[in-house]
Order: sequence, then C-alpha cells, then structure tokens
Amino acid sequence: MKNTAPIALFVYNRPKETEGLIKSLKNNKLAMESPLFIFSDAPKSEEQMKEVSETRSIIKKISGFKSIKITESDENKGLARSIIEGVTQVINEYGKIIVLEDDLILADDFLEYMNEALDTYEDNSSIWSVTGYGPPIDIDPDYKNDVYLSYRGCSWGWGTWKDRWSKHEWDLSDYDNFSKDSLSVNNLKNGGDDLLKMLELQAIGKMDSWAIRSCYSQSKYKMYTVYPVKSKLQNIGFGKNSTHCTSTSTKYKTEINKKKVVFTNDLVINDKIIYNFKKYYDLDLIGKIGYFLKRHDLYQYFKWTKNYLRK
Repeated sequence: MKNTAPIALFVYNRPKETEGLIKSLKNNKLAMESPLFIFSDAPKSEEQMKEVSETRSIIKKISGFKSIKITESDENKGLARSIIEGVTQVINEYGKIIVLEDDLILADDFLEYMNEALDTYEDNSSIWSVTGYGPPIDIDPDYKNDVYLSYRGCSWGWGTWKDRWSKHEWDLSDYDNFSKDSLSVNNLKNGGDDLLKMLELQAIGKMDSWAIRSCYSQSKYKMYTVYPVKSKLQNIGFGKNSTHCTSTSTKYKTEINKKKVVFTNDLVINDKIIYNFKKYYDLDLIGKIGYFLKRHDLYQYFKWTKNYLRK
C-alpha cells in the first residue's frame, strides 16, 4: 500500500450521528496512519446553534489518528461550498482523498478498502472516483468480481485523486449546449434519470449540490466510478436534519460487508448491473411529482405527503 490517503470529514448539526461515525472510523486499523481533516460549518439559523455547538464539542475530543486538523467556519457555507473548498484544500496537498460526511457508519476495514481502491485505480484514466457504498441492487449471478463500474458518482464515503478533481466544472457554463445534445443527456441518464432532473434544478438555481455537478462533470468526460458489490458502509442520515435526504425511506439502507474485497483492474461495464443500477435510481412517480413542485417553488407544500407515502 502507498501512503495512506487523508480523510476529510464534513460535519454540521448532527452530534449523535457524528459520534457514531467517529466510533466506526476509529475501529479501522488504518485510522492511526491517516491524517484527519474535519470541517465544521456554522449554523444557518439560531435553531441550529445548539446542535452545531454540541457537534463541535465532540470533534474537539477526537483522538486516534495520525494527525487532526479542525476548521470551524464562522459563516454558514452550505454543504456544496464546504465540500468543494475543503476537498480542494486537502487534495491539493496530498494528491488524493477519502471524503466522509457525518451520517455514515463504516465497516472496520473501510479505510483499507478505500486506500487499496485508490492505489489500484490511480493510473486508470477511465476511473473518476471510488466509493464504499454499494446500493442494494440485483447483481448479475454470473458476475464474479467484488467491485463493478457505474456511470454515476457517489457522495457517500468516496475518494478520488487531484487530477480528476481538477476536471470539475462547477459553474455549468456549457449546460445549454449539453441540454441540446441527446447523446450527452442519455449518457448522464445511464446513472439514473434523477441525475438529469437534479442537474436542471441546479442550473436554474433551485438546488445547490456539489454532487450533481460532479456527476455532470464525470459524465462529460465519460468516466466511471468503482462500486463494491456489497456495501462497506451504511447511511443513517435520513430525516429532518439531513441537507438533501429528508425522506424517511429505507430504500438506501444496506448491510455492511465485513469480508475483504478483492480488486481487479480489468473491469468492464456489465449491462445487467447497469440496468438494475439505473432502475434503482430512476425517479418513481412521487419523485417526479416532487421534482415538478420543486421546480415551480411548490415543494415545501409537498414534503409531508412525500415522507408519509414513503414510510
């Protein structure tokens, strides 16, 4: 294994979830060899001050890593700006990165998995990023590898390299040309048709997401993300304090795989996996209605209905 990748952890107003993440992260034997950078955003309103303060108290007590640097913002940047600025800072120094948010529970070998993935695919120019999250989709029974390729990036426990990160086009300056190019649009939708709808919301100022802009850039360069067949993490961040995942749906819940993953550099797209992956992320009727209402500034009236129907 090469030098251990630094970890960038982004926290906000979820002290309980942050404690759970830190506990699972410290259970990784590579924690002691990993530099940890923690970015804490400031509260957006007075209602969030208490929970932000509690979260900051927790991160100040953290130990068990090679080094720890905490950055507490004096202004509310929002998740998108926090991620873009924080990742850029760390990746420019180290050349690679593992990125976590405060709503994840990790496998005991998550850091081994991520570091080996970053080492294995660093020189593979077709790979945009790697992730520890594996959505609970049906896998082709004839597929023998522990990891697979997807057209879609993942924002839950992921990693990448400086040369890929520098390819991002955060301002969507060529969105108009993209939207008129059916081949480009269909390539983005290979990762799920929800990506196109989120990108439209981002382009018209109805959403502020670093992740959809990252998926857009990845699609533009026709690159892939490496996913595990069985997930190396759980996301427990669904609910009222989540930035984007406010639904209480169990759709994205996974079991954590405790077995070692074997990587191969001979990965190719598996059509059966891609079909099931796309179907998993394609918008259902409720999602389509939610997109329409959000686009027309009516989404706040729909939230309670969506959460009720998805319970």
